[in-house]
Amino acid sequence: MTDTLHDLSTPLLALRLLAVEFAHLPAPSVSVSTVYPDLLDLSFHDGFASFEAWREALGIAPEGVGHHVQGNGRTGVLDVHGVFAGARLRLTAYTPIATGIPVAPGAGVRS
Repeated sequence: MTDTLHDLSTPLLALRLLAVEFAHLPAPSVSVSTVYPDLLDLSFHDGFASFEAWREALGIAPEGVGHHVQGNGRTGVLDVHGVFAGARLRLTAYTPIATGIPVAPGAGVRS
C-alpha cells in the first residue's frame, strides 16, 4: 500500500506519456491503485480491436496475450502485461461472445 500520491508517480507519469505519444489511439478505461502502486491498468470494453491497436503500438508480443471467458461463458477476455516508462502495464479487453451458445468457463485458456 502507498501513503502519498507521489508513491503513484511512476504509473501516472507513464499515463501522461501515453496520452501524448498515443493520443490517436482509442481511449481506454484507466486505473491506478494504491495496492499495486507501479501498475497502470488499461481496459477496453468495446471489443478486441482497441486492445490490439494498443498492444501493437506498445510493441507487446502477441504470444503473451492470454484469453479466457467469464460471465457464464458469455464474455471473451484478452489480457497481456508489458512495461512502459518504468511502469508495469496491464491491458485487458472484454467482448460479448456473439454465438449465443455459452462457452464453458476456462475454455480457450492458454497455458
